[in-house]
Amino acid sequence: MSRPLWQLAATRIIAFGFLAALAQMAVVFSDYYFNDEELGRLLVEQQVDMLSEGAASVSGRIGYALPDEMEELFAPGTGYFARVRTADGAVLFSACDTACEEHFLPLSVRPPDFWVRVITPGKPLHVAGGGRVERDGKPLLIEFATMGDRDGLVWGVFWHEVLDHLIVPMSILLVFVIGGTIVSIRSALRPVKAAASAADRLDPLQLGEGLPIAGMPEEVGHLTRAVNRAFARSGELIRSQRVLTSAIAHEVRTPLSIIKLELSSLDHSTARRAEAQVDELSDFVAQLTALARLEALEADQFVATDLGLLGEELVGVIAPWVLSRGDSIAFENEGADSVRIAPNLVRDACRNLIENAVRHTPPGTTIVVRAGPGPVIAVIDMAPSGAGAAPLSEGLGIGLTVVERVLHLNGAVLAKHMSASGMTVTITFDANFRNGEAK
Repeated sequence: MSRPLWQLAATRIIAFGFLAALAQMAVVFSDYYFNDEELGRLLVEQQVDMLSEGAASVSGRIGYALPDEMEELFAPGTGYFARVRTADGAVLFSACDTACEEHFLPLSVRPPDFWVRVITPGKPLHVAGGGRVERDGKPLLIEFATMGDRDGLVWGVFWHEVLDHLIVPMSILLVFVIGGTIVSIRSALRPVKAAASAADRLDPLQLGEGLPIAGMPEEVGHLTRAVNRAFARSGELIRSQRVLTSAIAHEVRTPLSIIKLELSSLDHSTARRAEAQVDELSDFVAQLTALARLEALEADQFVATDLGLLGEELVGVIAPWVLSRGDSIAFENEGADSVRIAPNLVRDACRNLIENAVRHTPPGTTIVVRAGPGPVIAVIDMAPSGAGAAPLSEGLGIGLTVVERVLHLNGAVLAKHMSASGMTVTITFDANFRNGEAK
């Protein structure tokens, strides 16, 4: 199953952002790892900041106590050394033996605000340095040195640089980029989604202005305009075919009437068979004409119609024909609803179903037209088991196409059920059908 475009874009932005972060991390690592002086400077800055947390002012005098978490770091033999002193040379704290004294500045020297020097180039680090910090307006000079970096303090430096200069800013950037991308994509695709919904409802014969293009990105709008042009060409082709079919049907009806008139004057069994075939052909032509007429359907032809009255009128009109075929017909109203339909078309469709039932049942069959309950009309033939009306797909021919099209235009569905007493064909209308448009 395909995923939404915004999800694909967000996933790929995250993936490429992750790759960019890895590349940037490699650059940061190589930039610092091979620069002993810069790496030593960052390590000294970090340790000076941590050591300064132990300074405090008591009764106007500066005192110092090594932070608890750093006590093990400056234990004898670790290779880490520190010294804290005032500006006048008074030592407040010292974790430095005689060997490290030479790496710190002499007490008599006024140190700069910050200094660092590489004792031995290469890894692990051998550096010393120090810096000035202010506590309650009084300066402190804090010095730090490492001989071998036994505890890997340098990795803390790397992590601090990655966190400050890579993870935090890139996370903020990704959040805004992904958020902006999702909002932009969903906003840009909103008119595309509306066009897709309109395409589902589009009738090639009633295109109007086609699919809406307003608000679409230019590339999608260009595609939509091309689709509209293709729809217009298809609709024009279908309309041309309908006009041709209708014209042919109208032209054929007159010769058929003449042929039937001539055959009726002949007293011969062959003429009667030919006459029956001409009748079938006339019915076929009438169905072609009806199918072409459907395409000219307008919305104002849909009106609120009582299905009970429609069924009653239909039975009254078609009863003479049914009786002439040796069958009988009855009407039942079981509380039919009023629905919004094109009554002439629905009446023709029901008539087609009744004629199908008469033609494909033995003489003497009773045809029942039942309206209701609800938005339903049913045509029931009471033929003996196995002698019911032929299946719609076989018995109606192109008439089935006409019936299905009529019912679709009127928001109705057709169902059939065969039983021991015959076949029941049911038309169920949608009581909420209101648009009255051929969709």
